[in-house]
Amino acid sequence: MNKYGKRRMAEKRDVQNQRDFGKYFALIVVIVFTVFIGRFLYIAVTKKVSGNNLVEIANQTYHEKSTLKASRGTIYDASGQPIVEDTKRYSIYVVLSKTAVAYGQKLYLKSSDKEKAAEILHEYLGMDVDKLLSLFSQPKYQVELGKKGQNISLSTKNQIVKEMKKSKITGINFSESTDRMYPNGIFSSHLIGVVSKDSSGTLYGTMGLEALYDNYLKGRDGYDMRSTDSHGIKLSGMKSRLVKAKDGDNIYTTFNSRDQSYLESLLNKAQETYHPKSMNVVLMNAKTGAILAASQRPTFNPQTREGIEDQWKNTLMEDTYEPGSVMKILTMSAAINSGNYNENEYFKSGSMKIGNSQRVNDWEVAGWGYLNYRQGFIRSSNVGMAKLEQKMGAKLWEKYIKKFGLLKSTDSGLSSNESSGSIEYKYPIEQANTAFGQGINVTVLQMMQAFSSVANNGEMVKPYLIEKIVNPTTGKTIKTGKKTVVGHPIKKSTAEKVRDMMQDVVNDPNGTGNAYKIDRYDIGVKTGTAQISGNNGYLTGETNYIFSVAGMAPIKDPQYVLYVTMKQPAGFGGKTPSEMLATIFNPLMKRVLDESQSESTPSEAINVKSVVGQETGNAVKSFSDKGLVVTAIGNGAKIIKQSSDTGEELLPGQRIILVTDSGQTLPDLKGWTKSDMFKLKNLLGINVKFKGSGFVENQSVKPGTKIADIKELTVELK
Repeated sequence: MNKYGKRRMAEKRDVQNQRDFGKYFALIVVIVFTVFIGRFLYIAVTKKVSGNNLVEIANQTYHEKSTLKASRGTIYDASGQPIVEDTKRYSIYVVLSKTAVAYGQKLYLKSSDKEKAAEILHEYLGMDVDKLLSLFSQPKYQVELGKKGQNISLSTKNQIVKEMKKSKITGINFSESTDRMYPNGIFSSHLIGVVSKDSSGTLYGTMGLEALYDNYLKGRDGYDMRSTDSHGIKLSGMKSRLVKAKDGDNIYTTFNSRDQSYLESLLNKAQETYHPKSMNVVLMNAKTGAILAASQRPTFNPQTREGIEDQWKNTLMEDTYEPGSVMKILTMSAAINSGNYNENEYFKSGSMKIGNSQRVNDWEVAGWGYLNYRQGFIRSSNVGMAKLEQKMGAKLWEKYIKKFGLLKSTDSGLSSNESSGSIEYKYPIEQANTAFGQGINVTVLQMMQAFSSVANNGEMVKPYLIEKIVNPTTGKTIKTGKKTVVGHPIKKSTAEKVRDMMQDVVNDPNGTGNAYKIDRYDIGVKTGTAQISGNNGYLTGETNYIFSVAGMAPIKDPQYVLYVTMKQPAGFGGKTPSEMLATIFNPLMKRVLDESQSESTPSEAINVKSVVGQETGNAVKSFSDKGLVVTAIGNGAKIIKQSSDTGEELLPGQRIILVTDSGQTLPDLKGWTKSDMFKLKNLLGINVKFKGSGFVENQSVKPGTKIADIKELTVELK
């Protein structure tokens, strides 16, 4: 082939290659376009990309779902005063980024405002100005202020907001959280309990009633679904969906707050004086089993958690111990009730032989010669009780032990871990020991239940603390607590005889309870000094005991049962063991008896009416004439606020606070109750902190100080 032919063939091949390339390119374009159209149609039909629903994403982008937190239920005392309640706390965050602008409004902290903002926060939070300015200079979208910028009260938050608005400062924002407030501090802390927060900030109970009744208290959160713009601002005219939160149920307890606070102060003083390893006290209504006051040591402050590591266990019902001679109340009751007690029969005190080699000894080993069994009870003779056990026989005595509710849980509903107790009862010496409270382990609550049968003429009632649980929205009572009779272990005549002996323990010159006499009242007690089991038998030494007293009053028809135990005090402070326990028993028992006597003369409730707008003099007179204690805040001519709403009922002697229209100053608060202080706090918006329990003894801000100048008020209660 010549040169010309070869060139023609090459040209033909080039043309063919161009045609092939064009075909392939066109095919690729068609394929890509087909895939694109197919993908577009798929997305249009399914509304999904990579498994993600585009509609849902769009909705999430332009809809904001806000959780509406349910309020945790309040726990009240018997008079309706809050023991535990929710409170709102606030944390500050400061927006610094200049991109935070919406509708032409700057939502960040401007450079020109930083110094003034720092001065305001320094004034109300005590933060260092230079440190604040350093935080404000960080290249971040927003910053938080650390611990001092957290847990801010509503009143402090409002004051800061007011100052910022006044100075036209933007960018200072608050996030809200719910906290639990325990206004009484140490107040039967192990029974009431505490809460913790989960990762979402929701409170849940971890001890006591807070944990046991968590399902009632916690409520159910709601939510608010609304349409927003990119800045989270609600768009008008758009639909929203609201599911309201269901607040937790309120729990009403049988606690008498005044008596409980007084008990706590008595225990604090005893702890400081005698330094025992532990103490337990329960005051119970003898007729119903309602617990009026109860506490233990060691304890803790549920607000600060101080001391919580010292004792997590509720020792009133989870701890078992050998009760010692207070058990003789039950031994004597069983002997009389079973017909094995003869008031004219005598025994030789001091020591007795059990079996071949073992012995039971009185605390006075030499004894007191021959005694009848009544005298044996009055002097707290172990020998006398052991002989009564032998007369009854081991089987019958064991039957009575169980009749009194020992060796099984009281099923009080106050602990998920309530103990049942135990007994060593195989050999004659062990059987004899149980008659004076050794070799048998009990709980405080079991003993209170057993004592109720003696106080209540043979009718044994279960201790209880929950009066009712109420739905806060409907006001409907959904659960009630009440008197529950759990047995009749003894007859009325038996109970009367034993109470008569208990009175002799106090009044007879030879009685072990002379220290428990209370003027004007007839008291009956039984004392106890229980040995403590160690690794090698019982401990020795004059303080290595559980000292106790169980008392009832008025002894002829008891209204109250009071039981005090103290384990291993460091010393007696120059007193006898009974005198030591009397520093707790006597003032508390006297107080409740005094209260009971005053309540026997009923007072009519006073129905409060509004005096807002009335002249101050007339308003004060209208309430004082009805028997109320009136405190007027200020020297103005007219009343602008009052602490009790129209229709609220108060009893004579209770306080009502009136705020006048000028000259508002802080009054002398000495003697005010914590309830009075909460009324003042809510009425005036003062940030009040409490120390101790009881009645106001000291105040951090002097009387006469202008209310407007008070940033924080601390009151010490005793």
